[in-house]
Amino acid sequence: MRDTIGTAKEDRSWSGMWRYRSVLPSVEPVTLGEGWTPMLPSRRYRNVFLKEEGSNPTGTFKARGLALAVTMARHYGIKKVAVPSAGNAGGAVAAYAAAAGMEAHIFMPKDVPLANQVECIAYGAHMTLVDGLISDCARIVGERKEREGWFDLSTLKEPFRVEGKKTMGYELVEQLGWEYPDAVFYPTGGGVGLIGMWKAFQELEDLGWVTGKRPKMIAVQAAGCAPVARAYDNGEAVSEMWQGAATFASGLRVPKPYGDYIILDAVRKSEGTVVAPTDEQIFESLKDWASQEGILMSPEGAAATAAYDHLIGTGFLTPLDRVVIFNTGSGNKYTDVLAKSLGLTAA
Repeated sequence: MRDTIGTAKEDRSWSGMWRYRSVLPSVEPVTLGEGWTPMLPSRRYRNVFLKEEGSNPTGTFKARGLALAVTMARHYGIKKVAVPSAGNAGGAVAAYAAAAGMEAHIFMPKDVPLANQVECIAYGAHMTLVDGLISDCARIVGERKEREGWFDLSTLKEPFRVEGKKTMGYELVEQLGWEYPDAVFYPTGGGVGLIGMWKAFQELEDLGWVTGKRPKMIAVQAAGCAPVARAYDNGEAVSEMWQGAATFASGLRVPKPYGDYIILDAVRKSEGTVVAPTDEQIFESLKDWASQEGILMSPEGAAATAAYDHLIGTGFLTPLDRVVIFNTGSGNKYTDVLAKSLGLTAA
């Protein structure tokens, strides 16, 4: 690590994403130890690194954005927060709201993994399971927030989730010796992480902390819910609502990302692409990485490893390209979903 006075690079005293506090809001954080997750080299592919976000509090990358969003909500005196979630954001909001002494209202589809429901109840949040998708949950929050006095923590409805997620960009560059990889694979439901990293790369360049060409941004969806992939393939600037969204990768079951136009712009400017493997391909990749690398990934993370195999097969990338693949959550949060896919039943 270079010695640069007055920048985040000199900060060795604080672990986690708050090591970058000089490029984050200057407030007392509500922290559970989020960030600075492992960058694991693949045992089989010499130029592949897995960014293991499952080691975050509540087991997913959502901890980063919600840590900062809840921190700022407390800073501004907010007492009640609400969020629509595909699952993991709900658990993270519940945890950080509990740590901040705030009231949390979580709206999630009724078929989210059981772990997400357990988290919300255990952390003392008010949980509502909705017969529908995250878009239906968002509609309910929008209709009730003013009447109930909730502050809406929805994706891109406030600025600080992006600021928390951008720390993934700082970390991956620092962990690779302040150099860009050739490509970054990111599971893209709402896409805040990809948007945040793209912002981080601009900041890193402005600060002079990194040089070279930005990585190709590979947005990864699932074939059963691929609005961004369809928009990309059709040359469109925004996506259309995906009808009949269905995938066991629940975090990718977002029928129309609010920031789709930003995602598409970043993908195109980086000369990247969008890939949407089938659930069958995702599940096979999940089992492959578990049995061959000892990593039980989330279905969303396995979508990204399946996408890597696809792009190697098509020649879009070569085995010589250095890539970072994001596993956005621990597979242990999906035991009920994976048990069903594996044909397991309780004794």
